[in-house]
Amino acid sequence: MQYLIDASVYVFRAYYSMPDDMVDAAGNPVNAFYGFCRFLGDFMEQVTPEFVAVAFDESLSKSFRTEIFPEYKANRDPAPPELKRQFGQCRRFVRALGVMELANPRYEADDLIGTLVEHGRGRGRPSTIVSRDKDLTQLLGTEDVFWDFAGKGKLRYDEIPGSFGVRPEQIADFLALAGDAVDNIRGVPGVGKKTAEKLLRHFGSLEDIYGNLDRVHEVDVRGAKTLGAKLETYRDDAMLARELTGIACDAPIDDAESALQPSAPDLGEINALYDETGIGTSLRRQAERVSDIYRH
Repeated sequence: MQYLIDASVYVFRAYYSMPDDMVDAAGNPVNAFYGFCRFLGDFMEQVTPEFVAVAFDESLSKSFRTEIFPEYKANRDPAPPELKRQFGQCRRFVRALGVMELANPRYEADDLIGTLVEHGRGRGRPSTIVSRDKDLTQLLGTEDVFWDFAGKGKLRYDEIPGSFGVRPEQIADFLALAGDAVDNIRGVPGVGKKTAEKLLRHFGSLEDIYGNLDRVHEVDVRGAKTLGAKLETYRDDAMLARELTGIACDAPIDDAESALQPSAPDLGEINALYDETGIGTSLRRQAERVSDIYRH
């Protein structure tokens, strides 16, 4: 099993849940950094993974998706400077901990995770995706796991419909139809989540929906008689949305197999980071325990 961690989820959670009066000697906030280090240290101690990677988003405003649709994620405010600085510190911590750290200017963390899922699958190795972001469930195969660590727990492939309404392989189609306001993806106007679920349950995929528009009236949804015409009117919007909601699994990643295997932490670099940020003894001892695990 390989473990692929969606870093931003846990950095943001720490930023908004840890006290904002946690500061270094210069008065800079370190709450997100502290919370993320504690999360990753807990994870490495509890799981002791043989294969693990942590993926970061390098930019919210630039990716291959913004080349397709410039308004993609344009509704999001940029990270405040105090959080941007902490993201950099979190990335340094991951590397110092001996864990594979990933970011790319054209590909999002989701795409880097997707690429590593395919990499593992090609070697007969399933993946556990550590995140709270439902978009990533589209990557699950029957042996894979979606794990909201320290949250709602683990979901396997056959449990996804009960939580998200559709099968993993339908998630991208579902978002293309219903839209995704978080990422500024409009989808098909007038097609909400329930309608999207029923369409996909009836036809299976976005492609098959559009291949059977003359049968859409058979689906038990409000406005079914005019739904086929509405879908036809917004066909281009749906297809554009589908380009945006699908996770790319072909990002360039060098030397993935060896990099996925964690090495012993660089305690000198970790302590230097903790000195810089004013972190005390608890997390330093945790880093030492992780070091003991991976030195053997």
